[in-house]
This record gives sequence, C-alpha cells and structure tokens, in this order.
Amino acid sequence: MTRLEKQMTFLEELDKLKQIGRQTYLCDGSRKENDAEHSWHCAVMALLLAEYAPEGTDAAHTAAMLLLHDAVEIYAGDTYAYDPEGKKTQRQREEAAAERLFGLLPEDQSRELRALWDEFEAWETKEAIYARALDCIQPTMLNNASDGRSWQEHGTRLSQVLHRNRRTHEASEELWAYQREHFIEPGVRKGRLIDDRNEEESHA
Repeated sequence: MTRLEKQMTFLEELDKLKQIGRQTYLCDGSRKENDAEHSWHCAVMALLLAEYAPEGTDAAHTAAMLLLHDAVEIYAGDTYAYDPEGKKTQRQREEAAAERLFGLLPEDQSRELRALWDEFEAWETKEAIYARALDCIQPTMLNNASDGRSWQEHGTRLSQVLHRNRRTHEASEELWAYQREHFIEPGVRKGRLIDDRNEEESHA
C-alpha cells in the first residue's frame, strides 16, 4: 500500500469510533453518547479551559491526545468506568487494539499516534494529567445535565466517582472545585448518586 492508501485506510477504520456507545447520556438525556462524540467534546474542553491547566501545558497537544485516547475501543470496546470485571481485562484488550489500529498507519505516523495514546495511559506529563482530568470531568458534567440518568441506571456511588477523580485536582484545583460543587454534589443532594460517605460507620 502507498502512504496515502494507509492513511485513508486508517481514517476509514477510525469512522467505527462513531459506533462505539458509552454509558453517559447527552445533556438532554435523549440518548447515550458515542466514543467519537466524547473524544471531540473533551478535545474542545482542552482548548477552551486551557487557562486552568498546569502552567506550560500545551493545550493543542492535549487536544490531540484526547481525540485519540479512546480510538482503541474500536476493537477493545468501551469499558464502563465503574465496571470492576471489565477493568480486569481492559489493559490487555486495549494494548492489543492499539497495536492493530495504529499499525494501519505509515511507520512514522504509527509511532507518533501510538505515543500520544501511550502518554495518555501513562498519566505522567502535564498534558496527560490535564487530559485525564477532562476525561473525568466531561461525564460528570453530562450526568448533572441529564439529571444523573446514567448514575441512576448503574447505581453509582459517590465513592466511585471520587475515586475516579482522585487526581483531577492535580490538573486544576479550580476545575476540581467547580466539578464537585456543580456536578457531583448536586447528584448526591438529588439522590442521583448514592451517598456512601458514612457507610463504614453505619455498619460498624
């Protein structure tokens, strides 16, 4: 295959991301979003909220990372954030999918795009920390707007949401405070998130 043929093959394959459903509903609650929509939304967030990112963060690099961070789910499938069984095999499935998907590209672009995916997974650079935070903030925003529909369907607990967001503050204390005040705590007050903060004490 020529270089252009490989690039077009990858782009056609990437279209399948539009078919990978997630568990989070759109803001109006009309349907669940797909991976392509989620990735695009997070990438826009990276550009729009760049002033709250760690100093020196490359917002464009973060946006590129977010556009690709779920691409491997074309083959690996979406793993729900609060599915402990799915989490057990997630890494293995996604590593194999990354080899297959990015392997469609010319060698130099294969390395470049795979590096972006690996960087997101490693969660070490400023850009990755910012990207991972936005990846967590976006579904809480949608859950708040859709009256916690996905949280309610899955019986999601506050402790689960807090654990998933345990490093969000590293990207931005301001974004984390806003997320808690405007997205997470309203879910608790309305009973959309199960408040298990005192569960240990109640069972003691």
